[in-house]
Amino acid sequence: MEQIVKVGEFPPELQRRIDQEFVCLDPDVVLKDDGLRSRVRAIVTRSNYHVPVELIHQLPALEIIATSGVGYDGIPLEEARVRNITVTNTPGVLDAAVCELGIGLLLAMLRKIPGADDYVRSGEWQNGAYPLTTSLSGMHVGIVGLGRIGKEFARRLEPFGVSVGYGGGRQQDVPWCYFPSVMSLAGWADILVLCCRGGEDTHRLIDATVLDALGDGWIVNLSRGSVVDEAALCHALQRGSLQGAALDVFEEEPLNDSPLRSLGNVVLSPHAGSATVQTRIQMLRLTLDNLHAVLQGNPALTPVL
Repeated sequence: MEQIVKVGEFPPELQRRIDQEFVCLDPDVVLKDDGLRSRVRAIVTRSNYHVPVELIHQLPALEIIATSGVGYDGIPLEEARVRNITVTNTPGVLDAAVCELGIGLLLAMLRKIPGADDYVRSGEWQNGAYPLTTSLSGMHVGIVGLGRIGKEFARRLEPFGVSVGYGGGRQQDVPWCYFPSVMSLAGWADILVLCCRGGEDTHRLIDATVLDALGDGWIVNLSRGSVVDEAALCHALQRGSLQGAALDVFEEEPLNDSPLRSLGNVVLSPHAGSATVQTRIQMLRLTLDNLHAVLQGNPALTPVL
């Protein structure tokens, strides 16, 4: 079996599937063995890990970096481009799972479902009714980043009786309202849903000025933690100028000593958008198929580069 470098960890069941088709090597082991270092042709990783550019420099035979996930902001694309190294991701197969979680987080935020659960479990219900919450119906929902996931999310919103808008990119042939800037979208929206890519182009795209434009609205982040100025978000939530947030991603993961953990108007999720058994198996299958294709001299199935 082909020997490949593995950056990061996979759940045991997924690792067993990889081990049936490839021999995974730790980067430190490879870099200490010149023979291995000169032969290894592939790196496999997941999108929540960073592939060090120094590692790529040390692998002269490298042909492909395959990530199991849609994001590739942890891969040094410019270095890969210079070296003519194929980079692949797994678009499409995780869209439904991410959107399912996104809808769940949105409803949990507006209807305060985690608090309602605690209210019943604690026995507080015996002392009176749970406070009224907020309906999704009739809301203006603005989507930042109308790619595959953004479109799927918009379609899933429509049965709730909302008005959908989008911005942060080019105008598209879709039935939803287009806004030329994120700022103008935020000024229109009650709820801002982030579905855009991570990376330098979107780093802290949602800053204090955008949050001010959103006003007393809500925000849902299914994108990357880097897209939001987290300090500005915490400030807006603490002072009540922003009513709530539902977050699956954070500037630093796992979430550490952050004010977000103690705020009652926030719903938190541990970067679990694609974290279903079915979806992760499909993602890994596409990752492995990309590896096999390139290592056999064929085009990648879902290339980024």
